[in-house]
Amino acid sequence: MRVLETAEVDLVYDVRGTVPAEDGRPPLVMIGQPMDAGGFSTLASYFPERTVVTYDPRGLGRSLRKDGRVDNVPEVQAGDVHAIVAALGVGAVEMFASSGGAVTALALVAVYPGDVSTVVAHEPPLIAVLPDAEGAERARGGVRDVYQAKGSGAGMAAFIAMTSWQGEFSEGYFARPAPDPVAFGMSGEDDGSRDDPLLSDRSWAVSSYRPDVEAIAAAPTRVLIAVGEETGDTFTGRTSVAMAALLGQEVTVFPSHHGGFLGGERGYAGQPEAFARRLREVLEGT
Repeated sequence: MRVLETAEVDLVYDVRGTVPAEDGRPPLVMIGQPMDAGGFSTLASYFPERTVVTYDPRGLGRSLRKDGRVDNVPEVQAGDVHAIVAALGVGAVEMFASSGGAVTALALVAVYPGDVSTVVAHEPPLIAVLPDAEGAERARGGVRDVYQAKGSGAGMAAFIAMTSWQGEFSEGYFARPAPDPVAFGMSGEDDGSRDDPLLSDRSWAVSSYRPDVEAIAAAPTRVLIAVGEETGDTFTGRTSVAMAALLGQEVTVFPSHHGGFLGGERGYAGQPEAFARRLREVLEGT
């Protein structure tokens, strides 16, 4: 564990292996949002030959904010990742970025193109790239409203309903009754908290981010937009396909779903071994 102290945040990151790596390869940096470094423990274990770096985004996990803010902004987080890459002192890294972390990675490439040689951006939740962006914003607002009114269990049930919906957010989606959290195995009781970065509006800047397509395309970075083979036509499946199209590419398909790299300790297990095998192939260009 290492700590990078700045005026705004103490960024905590973990380095598995040596820097520089004994085999001369760049570190493999894994980032998420709002997930912290712990979510990559299983995936990192499948790369024992690589130096793997993970971190907790500011205000999440062990990274304590000192700026008095609670919002999560891709450009700010990109600056944090840039600072960590600079602290490693080995030049451009390779990167696997998941969900909101994939949005951070795209912001990073746009502003600091020399930081990353290859980035695999897995299912970035980018509302702005969708043809039904207005409907997606309405659906996102509905999740926040349920969370504010009824708490985390009801909010998470609404989030699951939103992110598992197939296709555009039609009137059929909005006409459905609010899902019962008990049906998803969650408590319907309200614990009173309203600070969840996923269910509140604290991370809306992430899903509202508008990628600088021209800057990303002009960067020397090899950028691949990835999607899980089980994700289908859900929200992040559609955003991935749309973002890849803006960059003039097809999506790179990975095993499993949105959390396909997760182990069973997270309660949303994917196929981490197969996922890691595919990631290794993609990074090696095979």
